[in-house]
Parts: sequence; C-alpha cells; structure tokens
Amino acid sequence: MTTVGVPREIKKEEHRVAITPDGVRELLHAGATVLLEHNAGADSSIPDEDYVRAGATIVQTAAEVWECADLICKVKEPLESEFGYFRPGLVLFTYLHLAAYPKVADALLTSGVTAIAYETVQLADGSLPLLAPMSEVAGRMSVQIGAHFLEKHNGGRGVLLGGAPGVRPARVVVLGAGNVGWNAAWMAAGLEAEVDLLDKNIDRLRHVDQIQMGRITTITSNRGAVERSVAEADLVIGAVLVPGGRAPTVVSEDMIRSMKPGAVVIDIAIDQGGCIETSHETTHSDPTFIKHGVVHYAVGNMPGAVPHTSTHALTNATLPYLAELARFGAPAAVHRDVALAKGVNIANGVVVNPAVAEALGREAVDLDQAVPS
Repeated sequence: MTTVGVPREIKKEEHRVAITPDGVRELLHAGATVLLEHNAGADSSIPDEDYVRAGATIVQTAAEVWECADLICKVKEPLESEFGYFRPGLVLFTYLHLAAYPKVADALLTSGVTAIAYETVQLADGSLPLLAPMSEVAGRMSVQIGAHFLEKHNGGRGVLLGGAPGVRPARVVVLGAGNVGWNAAWMAAGLEAEVDLLDKNIDRLRHVDQIQMGRITTITSNRGAVERSVAEADLVIGAVLVPGGRAPTVVSEDMIRSMKPGAVVIDIAIDQGGCIETSHETTHSDPTFIKHGVVHYAVGNMPGAVPHTSTHALTNATLPYLAELARFGAPAAVHRDVALAKGVNIANGVVVNPAVAEALGREAVDLDQAVPS
C-alpha cells in the first residue's frame, strides 16, 4: 500500500495545497493512505476537519510527512530546508522548474529521488495538462495585476485599461499565444483594452482570430514586431514557454528602455528563468521594481495569491496522475502512461527529460534505463 504525503507549502507566500478532501477520497479508493501536515490546507480555506472526514491522517510536522511517505505530493519545488528529507526510493510529484532552480536538481540527483514534474507531463498532442490550469489562472491574474500597477499611486502611467468615452484605451501587448497568453489577451479584451497578441505559431493566431473576430489583433512574432509593439505598449505581458527548458529572452533591455515611463511589464515566465531581460523574481509582499522607468512585476508563484481557486483548479488536473502513481507505483505508472513518463525529470541519480537535461547542461538518460519497468 502506497503512503501519499502532503506537506504544508513553505515557499514564501505560497498558500496553495497539493490535494483536496475529494482527492483524499480518490486516493483511498485507489488503495493508498494519505498523510497530511497539520493546517496544510488552511490558507486555501480547507480546514483539517474536512480532510479527516475524507479519511486522511493529520500529522503535526513536515518531518513526519516526508519520513513516512513513499510518494510526496507538493505544489512548488522543495526549498533547501527540505533537501534533508530526500532519500533513495522516494517519489516527488510537484512543480519543479529545474531549469530555473538548478540547486534543486543537484539535490535530487545526489539523493536518488524520482522527481516527476507537473510542468513536463505532456499529452500526445503536445499539450501540458498539469501546467494548463495554473497558466490559465496566471494569465487571467496578469491583467488585473497590470491594471492595478498602471494606476499612478502604484507607480504606473495613470492609465485605465478600458479608457473612457472619448479617450483611447490602454494598449496591452501579450507575448505568446499559449494558455497563459490566450487567457491574458482574452481578459484584457474583455476590459476593452487594445490588445496585440504575438506568437510565432500562425495556426495558433488563426485560432484566436476566429474566436475573437477582430477584438484581439494577432501579430506574427519576430524581433522587429516585438520591438515595435513593446515600444508602444502601456502593459506588456510575457507569456513565453519552453516545456521543461529555460524561457527564451524575447524582450531585451534596449526594448525596455524604449518604453513609456510608468509602463508595466509582467514576466509570467519568471519561474522558467524569465522572458524579459531586465526581470528578476519578486514576491507577493514585494512584487515590483522599477528599471529604466518601467514597472516590473515578476512573482514566481502568481496563482498562490488566489489559493482557493488555484488549489481546486490544480488538483482537478493532477489527481488522475497522482492516483495512477499511488495505485501502481512510480515505475509501473510511468511505463503505463506516456504523458506521465514525460513528467519524469530525474530518477536514480540521472536526468531523464531531454529538455531539462539541456537546460542543466547534462546528458539525458533513457527512461527505460533510469526506471526499469
């Protein structure tokens, strides 16, 4: 019987939790037991009593969860204070973003943990089902955050996204038309901003254009198009993703210099290293800084600000895969499910995922060799 452990998140201002009471019931049905750290769900407005009624066992410390569990399910990458819990044979299922956090990769490699990353679980059509719900939340949040920081007292230009009768609305530029960018563009258009959406994938732009019927201007992305769009923007939202790898820099420091004083940039890709050259990771308590007169927002766990919504959205997507891991064990589960196999980043001291290996400057080892079936 697999013991699934869910510790409380300790990353600064991370308020999500990796399982809901409904998830506990599903895992019990799959034959697992569930250990939950005391108050792990409190910040998501889910009290311990709800988990107990669902059949979970509440323990008082993170150490108890890590030491007794075969499979640890989290939301964010482990912090250095948690590295001491790593041990051979342990399975870790969480967001890892190892390209941006190489120290986490080093600790996992030396410990023998099998690390499966939400963000690289990939379906046959190339979609990322466990990244999608948080991408949707972050994309939607980016617009309300941008509107907030465009207000003069928050450091911005003093621009209302939707303008007013007789006054031109704000110009919003979204870089990337994936789940993050599409949701950001959709929300910005809903607030009646002028929206430019840039992407290299013309089919993706065609899809957006057909749905929005001209409310969003779609532009094929290249350096010249990005330079012109960024220079004219009031709000730039960076939503560029390379699955498992480091995000490419698409907005250079010279482009930032060209922007209007008080314009705002939001780098949603910061947890993949960032797509804006001048950005560095910030926190919810200190979310912005100003560089070249431009307000930069680069919080690495944006959905953590709305934990009740984002916890349920995330766990709806992760639960089927978590149940597979609990029911069959990691070796059998990843060989049964091609999508889950792509989620394996590190196993038995080697890097398995090719994109992660390239980002870390290491050689990738074949899954069959790293995790024998």
